[in-house]
Amino acid sequence: MEFLCCERRLKTETKACQDPVLCTDQTLQSSLRLEDRYTITSSYFNCLQKELKPHMRKVVATWMWEVCEEDRCQQDVFPLAINCLDRFLSVVKIRRSQLQLVGAVCLFLASKVRQTKCIPAGKLCGYTDNSVTLEELLNWELLLLSRLKWDVSAVTPNDFIEPILQRLPLVSGFKVVRNHAETFIALCSIDFNFSMYPPSMVAAASIGAAVQGLLWLDKRWSSQKELLTRLHQILGIEVDCLRHCLEQVEEMISSNLSSGSGVQVVPSNMKDSNKLMNIESTKPSTPTDLQDVHF
Repeated sequence: MEFLCCERRLKTETKACQDPVLCTDQTLQSSLRLEDRYTITSSYFNCLQKELKPHMRKVVATWMWEVCEEDRCQQDVFPLAINCLDRFLSVVKIRRSQLQLVGAVCLFLASKVRQTKCIPAGKLCGYTDNSVTLEELLNWELLLLSRLKWDVSAVTPNDFIEPILQRLPLVSGFKVVRNHAETFIALCSIDFNFSMYPPSMVAAASIGAAVQGLLWLDKRWSSQKELLTRLHQILGIEVDCLRHCLEQVEEMISSNLSSGSGVQVVPSNMKDSNKLMNIESTKPSTPTDLQDVHF
């Protein structure tokens, strides 16, 4: 008997279909109860990290996003990696020269948790221009896991996207809103100011910004107040808090797109859908801004 094998190597990462159970009220309420457990409550730059500054975190976070883009990681990987980075830096004091190492370790762990295939350790070392060795990466992986008490499957803003969208009366444009919301969440992850916001609030503000920018043609939305009221009903977050976070998200997006200098990040899904900026992507390596910081 001859066996016919139809397997073939896929160019993209295998991803599971959306599970309806993950959008139930019980699951949503469970995520809302757990999110505070993974949110930092104070700035570690003021109380613990004496050598690190917010702009250094932004440079490393941008490099981490570029790695995710280069390696075509799933959208859930980057926010989880940033969450691990912030939680680790809030409990362990490090030197400036170790910041990119910690970022690489967080990407390594997040890709293990949120993908069927993780980013290869050797490849991550290559993304750092081999300034991080394989031995360092693996040793610090154990250190990070121990300091986070092996609890790395955190609740992130991406976990709230689908439950919120399923409860909004959108006539069309689900895919476009989802793609833009994921993009805005990534930009929020790079900005430290959003690290102390609950993931559900960041998700709601990102979706709100996406809806306002793309779907005002949907006649169901007559005002921002109506949209924020609906988000309040879904998540239980005060309307004023949602409005403040939404304004910050819009300001951050506007600044990122209009700035003529500094770090600019426009993920591929936004480039394809809106063609907002023409930025040629290059293989990520040790950021120049990091090299200019005298380690």
